[in-house]
Amino acid sequence: MDVGQVRQRRLSDDIVGRLEVMILEGTLKAGERLPAERALAERFGVSRPSLREAIQKLAAKGLLVSRQGGGNYVAESLGSTFSDPLLQLLERNPEAQRDLLEFRHTLEGSCAFYAAQRATELDRQRLTEAFNALQDCYSRSGKVTRAEEGAVDASFHLAIAEASHNAVLLHTIRGLFDLLKRNVVTNIGGMYAQRDETRDMLIDQHRALYEAIIEGRAEDARQLSNRHIDYVREVLAEVQQLAQREARAQRRQISHKP
Repeated sequence: MDVGQVRQRRLSDDIVGRLEVMILEGTLKAGERLPAERALAERFGVSRPSLREAIQKLAAKGLLVSRQGGGNYVAESLGSTFSDPLLQLLERNPEAQRDLLEFRHTLEGSCAFYAAQRATELDRQRLTEAFNALQDCYSRSGKVTRAEEGAVDASFHLAIAEASHNAVLLHTIRGLFDLLKRNVVTNIGGMYAQRDETRDMLIDQHRALYEAIIEGRAEDARQLSNRHIDYVREVLAEVQQLAQREARAQRRQISHKP
């Protein structure tokens, strides 16, 4: 019986597999430059020709981009779930903002749950750094821009997603990172104006969520994440209702003019 020849696996295929795992697990991020070929070949214990062959295969798959004289990069497109024009549409539309909060409610709750269950010591260190940066931002109230606060807030939630060790959740959050930052920026302006206690509430909510994850209280972490989003939705609903009442009052004033 002729069973055919067994095809010998090329070394470059093994390198491709290792790099694909690094991209999937988030060790290599969209847009990030790979280490120099010499350093990467030494790290993997392979020859540079085999490494180059692997890089060419990954470039053909659309996972890497090689720049003449500038090295090799993870494709930027891997980190973009929405295009810039769509981001602007979602940012301006109140109903889309509501939809995003509903999505965040489910997504971030799951991230918090799994992060509490699976976070390693290194994950906890990174989460602590992200939380401390957020706390520092809150402590410098009036000295940071909304954009800076939005970026730090989004980075804290991204650190939670990384600690979840779920590749789908992580890449979804990363793909939504710009949208998440814009959502936070849009939210905090109206929330701070609506309720005086908002900043203190957000500080307390983020601290409670952080502590639940660090202490491994998975169900508490999910519930605290959900309560945080519920609070944001509640305050923003008040903001929207107030805006509608003011617009209605202005229309009536115009209609009553002689």
